[in-house]
Amino acid sequence: MAAAEQCPMKQANVAGGGQRNRDWWPQDLRLNILRQHTPVTNPFGEEFSYSEAFKKLDYNGLKKDLHTLMTDSQPMWPADFGHYGGFFIRMAWHSAGTYRVFDGRGGGGDGQQRFAPLNSWPDNANLDKARRLLWPIKQKYGESISWADLFLLTGNVALESMGVKPFGFAGGRADTFEADESVYWGAEDTWFGNEARYSKGSEGIRDHGVLDGDIHKKEAKDIHSRDLEEPLAASNMGLIYVNPEGPDGIPDPVASGRDIRTTFGRMAMNDYETVALIAGGHAFGKTHGAGDTSKVGKEPEAAGLEEQGLGWSNGYGKGKGPDTITSGLEVIWTKTPTKWSNHYLEYMYKYDWEPMKSPAGANQWVAKDSEAIIPDPYDPNKKHRPTMLTTDIALRYDPAYDKVSRHFLEHPDELHDAFARAWFKLLHRDMGPRTRWLGPEIPSEVSIWEDPTPAVDHKLVDDSDVEKLKKDILATNVDVSSLVFVAWAAASTFRHTDKRGGANGARIRLAPQNRWKVNSPDQLHQVLSALEGVQQKFNSSASDGKKVSLADLIVLAGCAAIEKASGQKVPFKPGRTDATQEQTDAATFEHLEPFADGFRNYGSSTSRVRAEQMLVDKAHLLNLSAPEMVVLLGGMRALNTNYDGSDRGILTKRPGQLTNDFFLNLLDNNTVWTPTGSDKETFTGVNDKTGQRWNASRFDLIVGSHPELRAVSEVYGQSGAEERFKKDFIKTWHKVMMADRFDLSGAEPPSKARFFFLIFGLILFFDRALLAMGNILFLVGVTMLLGPQRTFLFFARKQKWRGSAAFWAGILLILLRWTLIGFAVECYGIFILFGEFFKTIAGFAYNIPVIGPYLSRALQVAGDKAGANERAHKDLPV
Repeated sequence: MAAAEQCPMKQANVAGGGQRNRDWWPQDLRLNILRQHTPVTNPFGEEFSYSEAFKKLDYNGLKKDLHTLMTDSQPMWPADFGHYGGFFIRMAWHSAGTYRVFDGRGGGGDGQQRFAPLNSWPDNANLDKARRLLWPIKQKYGESISWADLFLLTGNVALESMGVKPFGFAGGRADTFEADESVYWGAEDTWFGNEARYSKGSEGIRDHGVLDGDIHKKEAKDIHSRDLEEPLAASNMGLIYVNPEGPDGIPDPVASGRDIRTTFGRMAMNDYETVALIAGGHAFGKTHGAGDTSKVGKEPEAAGLEEQGLGWSNGYGKGKGPDTITSGLEVIWTKTPTKWSNHYLEYMYKYDWEPMKSPAGANQWVAKDSEAIIPDPYDPNKKHRPTMLTTDIALRYDPAYDKVSRHFLEHPDELHDAFARAWFKLLHRDMGPRTRWLGPEIPSEVSIWEDPTPAVDHKLVDDSDVEKLKKDILATNVDVSSLVFVAWAAASTFRHTDKRGGANGARIRLAPQNRWKVNSPDQLHQVLSALEGVQQKFNSSASDGKKVSLADLIVLAGCAAIEKASGQKVPFKPGRTDATQEQTDAATFEHLEPFADGFRNYGSSTSRVRAEQMLVDKAHLLNLSAPEMVVLLGGMRALNTNYDGSDRGILTKRPGQLTNDFFLNLLDNNTVWTPTGSDKETFTGVNDKTGQRWNASRFDLIVGSHPELRAVSEVYGQSGAEERFKKDFIKTWHKVMMADRFDLSGAEPPSKARFFFLIFGLILFFDRALLAMGNILFLVGVTMLLGPQRTFLFFARKQKWRGSAAFWAGILLILLRWTLIGFAVECYGIFILFGEFFKTIAGFAYNIPVIGPYLSRALQVAGDKAGANERAHKDLPV
């Protein structure tokens, strides 16, 4: 084959073509994952807020359209049994099911099923048609519903349409517009390959598989004992879960049960939830293996332009409907594939099962000596014998799964509830805290996997309290380095991938975080004890119901220490609360323990991963850019925050002060670095001119070695750069401290001018002669607060048209000098329009001296009544 055919881009003499850097130096450190999903790649632009767009969505109208689609079989891709329910359940399941607990990557949080490699995985075959079936609905509702939300909501509606009562649904997943390059899907280069993930285990990670050939190593081909490498959850390249034919295609139910437990466990499901998901999900639909899989064409990414993003064109028969080929398996689990039932488990235990081949030659199972009771999806005169997959039979032959399956067989109502809950968890595991959740179907019951934190039930500290608390913290005589270390340890557990971790909740004082080696438990205990003393003193003496949480104090302590070390102001926003051990799922929090944290000089290379790659991985989890990673590392070294108190990378004679000394000394041409051992993990630097000796790790030297990172380092190492360095460090520090504060909008406080127009306008409302002027000023204030476009959209909301009509009718009546009537009509409109904000305003009103608590309560009641009023009168004219 010609070279051009092997790799066309290397021969293309255009921008992006030819031999690239990664071709010349494949081992070079790649920073591309720190440059993804920026406003530049988002066609909606930086100002777009999906949460605001979602609030304008006609949610019930969307669900109605989805319900209609379920039974609207279309010629482009006919519906099995005249119902798309099973098809759309698979789409939603495969969107969310890529999530894994180790790094929080994967999942349905940003609609990645539209992009490679997921859009072309063999396990996602023909889901391209599911997405095309949804396009008219997505087109209709536009930016108010993301693809990410639509995929999962469609699965929910599919269940509803077939008799399942879902546990709930929350929107809020904003789309991305490029493939996520950060996810490690495996090292294999063929579909269904698994030779690397089982032969290498988690090499280099102690007690997590293979450690440089130690005793944990298992034979890669032993399907009963081999270990799947971390962080992977799927058993094969291109699969969401496990091989449905059995491990390596071997129809062994016992070994299959082992694979299922590993895979579902790494996707955050226990045995009870796993059985509920499989038994509930396989109550519906069918698999597709009508004929020879060699008749199926290329996946979407390899298909021609004329396919317009579709793939898997099928040359068997008509290529769709009864001739569909997807997995090669041809299984229909129950006689009611479009209706909820317990037939799946009933058949599993009613019949004995024997192996058989599908029409495509795949291994599956058929009920022995059974009648043909299963309907055909397209021919009403045909019936089939019950069939199942190896992974289904595993639920009967695995002892633990068998116990749960028999329990559900005897308690079908419990299966229904368990399936609804497990399905909800599957769809929402990577959504983060409830403050991100949107929509009218959010369940009131809070689950522990949500990592809940208590609501704020007290008055928050104000600016003067914050200043006093900072003085009290520094008066404890805990050194700057320790205060910064603990604040970082608390906040840096955050993962933007699944929105877990962070300082909120103060879980660093709880198991398991309080015993992690990286958190230096003795040092942690000392700092927390000092901060608890400050907390108790303040809370016992504060007036007006003010309190400060330990979570807030941990972050504030870091801010106070950095202010002392830099002489610069560090932003701080209170509002965090303290979680309890009962609100903390310690087992799942274990997955947040870092294997390496280069910012604290913790960890080292393994036989497969270099330390600097782990640094980039950590930066990505914190949603940092390359410059932010560099400035943070340099600042942390200056502040002397190594986890073990060592001097590695502390390239300064002023440790504990926020200076740019790290960059000055790292970039000094007179310093020569040499490795201290053959592993090249630590280095000694000697300045030939001054004789100064330094110690450093790979985490440190990479920012002077890598060209792009060195370019950033030079910005902070040049003459006069110290102030810029301090400003950028503090800005990035604040970003990390605030990463989990989804309870805040992130917007800067409105200017005083905006409030002037709003408040002055409201005051003039009470002067009959100046009421018209008051309206004008009020509208100017709203426009300055929201912007012209959002103001228009606010009043144009379909679901609030009665309020808008009353508001503008009232203004017109006022201008016609029907002042009192106009004022009453306008107030009615304001009550409807702004009622939803009363509870938000109530939170701010609470802080007003004396009358605050009373005003806050009144606003909360008004907000409740506004919502009730809107629901009660939604069908009445204005």
